[in-house]
Amino acid sequence: MSKASSPASAKQQTIDLSTLSIQNLSAVKKQLDEELEHLTASFQKLRTAQAKFRECVKAIQNGVNPDMEGKTILVPLTQSLYVPGKLEDPKNVLVDVGTGYYVEKTTEKAILFYNNKIKAVGGNLDDLEKIITQKTQNVKVVEDVLRTKVLSGGPASSTS
Repeated sequence: MSKASSPASAKQQTIDLSTLSIQNLSAVKKQLDEELEHLTASFQKLRTAQAKFRECVKAIQNGVNPDMEGKTILVPLTQSLYVPGKLEDPKNVLVDVGTGYYVEKTTEKAILFYNNKIKAVGGNLDDLEKIITQKTQNVKVVEDVLRTKVLSGGPASSTS
């Protein structure tokens, strides 16, 4: 069994699981379980990012308007730390574009930016969900073959 090291070599290979020993099947199952755990964690992180982008859109739509100009508002510095500030320009906002860089954008362009991010992350989530479904099916197939071999007292020492 070799690990794929590049996208080109990540193509699926078909292996006759019945020819593998119980130890090899266990190793394959362990590897698939680890991959599934990693993919599931990545899926959850993407969902969290998408929710944060939605909150940004909501904050711009609800909190940045001409009625708030000059009024004191709470400005988030971190998830749990807010400081008082005044909204001086309700037509422009600073947008976090990643890695600590901020760009000034109009509220319309900021909303468009975040909506594009939401859409892109949504596409990644759809792709990742398909991969997770396939990996889950693969784990079930390996578990079934492993269970069958263990129950039948199949060859535990044959190697492939």
